[in-house]
Amino acid sequence: MKNMREHPREQEAESAPGFPVPATSAEVLLDGHRATRDRVARSILDHGPSSAADLASRLGLTAAAVRRHLDGLAAAGLVESREQRVYGSRGRGRPAKVFALTECGRDAFYQAYDQLAADALRWIAEAVGGGKAGEEAVAAFARARFGKQGQKYLSALERAAADQRTEALAEALSADGYAATVRRVPSAASAAKAPAGAQLCQHHCPVAHIAEQFPQLCEAETEVFSQLLGTHVQRLATIAHGDGVCTTYVPAPGAAPSPAPGTGAAPTAGTTTETPTAPARRNPA
Repeated sequence: MKNMREHPREQEAESAPGFPVPATSAEVLLDGHRATRDRVARSILDHGPSSAADLASRLGLTAAAVRRHLDGLAAAGLVESREQRVYGSRGRGRPAKVFALTECGRDAFYQAYDQLAADALRWIAEAVGGGKAGEEAVAAFARARFGKQGQKYLSALERAAADQRTEALAEALSADGYAATVRRVPSAASAAKAPAGAQLCQHHCPVAHIAEQFPQLCEAETEVFSQLLGTHVQRLATIAHGDGVCTTYVPAPGAAPSPAPGTGAAPTAGTTTETPTAPARRNPA
């Protein structure tokens, strides 16, 4: 990855007094410092909410340079700071501050990449005649794409204990920018000793805007999860359908498959990251 020492002119400009802070999204992404500032924003997009120290380490920049870029992105409404969410027990001291993309920040990327991806998938569908054949062609592409992605995760899951495979998958997904977490929930069975299932939550989806038009992407991803975990899983909510989190219910090892949607027996996903146990808005196709 490129280091700022490879760009002396850019480094000199950023360290000069009165370094300007762009005021609009267009200025932030299109001004003379686009390359580095775009990398900062892209790193947040790929890895989820990040601290300045994390960004500096990933990008080979100084913490001071990263903070200047974050200030500019925040002034343009592309990123916002928040306290880092901690799952489980938290140590003493104030939570670390992390920076996340706003909707405007996501849109700055999506407008270009999403249009290209949507055009490509639409071309695939039309090339085979459209209709049902076109839908299946897109589905085949989605299965191939996520199947290849799943192969990267397979070794990590094979090393994990049976009851830790969901956590291993979440860790692998997070490394690819999905900001995934796992929440253990009671089994659908009411018995006190019934094993707990899990909610696999993806707080970021790089293809959410495309999946709104092509639900085959969500369906293929769910199939891959099922194959990797060796059990039937149930998708409860997706960002593409307007939910705050992509949430998948994974039954405990040896437990019966989760019931059909609408029976009320399976744990449900939240529609926002703050309320992960609220009923799901819908069950995506």
